[in-house]
Amino acid sequence: EVQLVESGGGLVQAGGSLRLSCTVSGFPFDDYAIGWFRQAPGKEREGVSCISASDGSTYYADSVKGRFTISRPNAKNTVYLQMNSLKPEDTAVYYCAAEGFVTAQAMGVMPPGLSRSWGQGTQVTVSS
Repeated sequence: EVQLVESGGGLVQAGGSLRLSCTVSGFPFDDYAIGWFRQAPGKEREGVSCISASDGSTYYADSVKGRFTISRPNAKNTVYLQMNSLKPEDTAVYYCAAEGFVTAQAMGVMPPGLSRSWGQGTQVTVSS
């Protein structure tokens, strides 16, 4: 059974930092791209950052470039999203997702494929 479990969300003041973790199990981690998506109230879910399985290439939404960093250390079934210089507009539920046979860029901008699996989400709230 594919499982993705997010952690690390919380309440932080503007300008602060958080690190989200996504721990995965039930599928070959090294064969799947992993991505972070977010959904704010009344808005559609959007791709934030993704990292490929094959070459470690990454995707970042324009709104988070230079502030967020995604990583997937070797030998760990965990992907991290380091979020710095947080802004109130970053407030959302953040979801982790896994998808096979897709690049980081495609995962970030294309509609989800049939094989995409999701975590349950973690709330990030940035106060002004």
